[in-house]
Amino acid sequence: MNCIVVDDEPLAREAIKMLISQIPALVFEEEFSHADTAAAYLREHPVGLVFLDIQMPGTDGITFARSIGKDTHVIFTTAFSQYALESYDLDAIDYLLKPIKPARFQKAVEKAISYQELLSGATATMNEVSQDYCFIKADKKIMKVFFEEILFIEGLKDYVILHTKEQKIITAMNIKTIQSQLPQQLFIRVSKSYLINKSNIDYFDNNMVCINQHEVPIGNSYRSAFFEFVNKNLLSR
Repeated sequence: MNCIVVDDEPLAREAIKMLISQIPALVFEEEFSHADTAAAYLREHPVGLVFLDIQMPGTDGITFARSIGKDTHVIFTTAFSQYALESYDLDAIDYLLKPIKPARFQKAVEKAISYQELLSGATATMNEVSQDYCFIKADKKIMKVFFEEILFIEGLKDYVILHTKEQKIITAMNIKTIQSQLPQQLFIRVSKSYLINKSNIDYFDNNMVCINQHEVPIGNSYRSAFFEFVNKNLLSR
């Protein structure tokens, strides 16, 4: 996967380039100290992955990420934790806090590669939807997926990924559309990019929900509705 690094700090760029050099699946192309020059490069040289700082002079990383095309993934690299929830609303693959540990960096890259492979073979479509299940056509097969088996649903640009305990199924559908087809008594939206199965919640705090060892962020715009559900259905028991 070809990648670029966008960060206004030279030492930070060198640190990320060193981490990139340790992963054979990554091919480093260029580095940039400003988002505007990086944007100009991407118009002529599409890449699969951008390692992107947030606080930079001129155009900041959050603004720049909104302009990046759907075929390019973003991993934010920053020293500031307060932007994490906003980054997930931008369909970022991951959010790495500096100084970045090699194991954490590798995990983020593996996720990016996995999602790229899913997207490259995305042919699934959701067909019949009933009260308890739906049929999904994928890989020349029609699969019956029970809603209770879905842990959570992740939006990724123009696609959604259905996460079950056994597999990930990607369909060409946005998260708003799939939400309208799912039983509202079972699923709740917790951010711009995530729907969760209410019955599979393991634990939660003010910023995230844990489901089967997956940490799903709670977006600011959805926090009040989520905790209204929690107070009525979980804490009142």
